[in-house]
Amino acid sequence: MESTGTTITTLPNPSSSSNPVIILIPCAACKLLRRRCTDKCVLAPYFPPTDPLKFTMAHRVFGASNIIKFLQELPESQRADAVSAMVYEASARMRDPVYGSTGVICHLLRQVSDLQAELAKAQAKLLNIKAHKDCLMEFNCMEIMAKSPQHQPQPLDNCNISCDLFEAYPDPDPFWEPNLWT
Repeated sequence: MESTGTTITTLPNPSSSSNPVIILIPCAACKLLRRRCTDKCVLAPYFPPTDPLKFTMAHRVFGASNIIKFLQELPESQRADAVSAMVYEASARMRDPVYGSTGVICHLLRQVSDLQAELAKAQAKLLNIKAHKDCLMEFNCMEIMAKSPQHQPQPLDNCNISCDLFEAYPDPDPFWEPNLWT
């Protein structure tokens, strides 16, 4: 189903009961540009008359002739995506005239990087706690075995874990005490 350039609305004619009045409503682009909207209007399928702000923003940033040229160069299957990208970039440029959508992308990448660093710290802290717990469990087992007359204690060869990670990654939780594990 091909979209036409104008929206057709039929209303009953108050003076005549047989002939309805046909009102042609141009697309938002043609209405803003004050030109006649034809059936072959490139902009009509993407800028309906019900959403004039969409074209207004794109027009302010890119200009109507550039939008028309760009859409004519694209295959029809890609035009809807191109229009949504132009409208998004135009709204980003309205908020941030210098960086536009690039500023939004950089901000999001910085957030991802910060969250990855925070995750790495939490994982290191968790590994340190698990290692301390394993070391304490082994030490407790050796103490129990030492008290038993038939077992002789053996040295802790694999328990050389320092508490340096606790100082490197302080816990933001004030109720957590690293001294409980030493």
